[in-house]
Amino acid sequence: MSRTYTPITTEMADYIRGVSLREPEALRRLREETEDHPQAHWQIAPEQGQFLHVLARAIGAARTLEVGVFMGYSSTWVALALPPDGKLVACDRNAEYAERARRTWREAGVEDRIELRLGPALDTLGALLAEGQAGSFDLAFIDADKGAYPAYYERALALLRPKGLLVADNVLMHGSVIDANDRDPDTEAIRAFNRKLHADSRIALSIATMGDGFAVACKL
Repeated sequence: MSRTYTPITTEMADYIRGVSLREPEALRRLREETEDHPQAHWQIAPEQGQFLHVLARAIGAARTLEVGVFMGYSSTWVALALPPDGKLVACDRNAEYAERARRTWREAGVEDRIELRLGPALDTLGALLAEGQAGSFDLAFIDADKGAYPAYYERALALLRPKGLLVADNVLMHGSVIDANDRDPDTEAIRAFNRKLHADSRIALSIATMGDGFAVACKL
């Protein structure tokens, strides 16, 4: 047992992946293909994707939601955890990236489990609520524009069932959340978002420190 964190050096990260990562071939190809993409930092780490997969399996998720698709890495991990008749509603506004995501979904054999809704995610979440889908989702993952996190959170929480899970990425902002001199709008937004979650009595909360930090909230 230990009360302190084990430092995650590059060597330790390589070790963790070596003894735990079971990355499907379609996802490995996508990750390697996008390694040098200008927006490669938008893609979660492989161990984060596998963590989402484990969460979805652990709660028996059948209906899931994703805000921010990029090229389909995280959505594929989650869709692979769903039953054959499961559904993931994927929200994004970039049609070019969405086409690359579709290719990965096809290669992984999960395209029929994913419903892509192109357009502003807040509009999509609002439409789902208007369609009467409140309380019907098992898992929601948020990884999009940081300033809109609180609004995404409120609508996603309304769409989750009791004991459903909400996961938000980048809650550590590469360490900048503790730098008092960093006044970047995204950093400020994440600081405010973290405070909001901490004070919210509607959820049970933890932060998983893998990658750039996952906030994991269970709707009470």
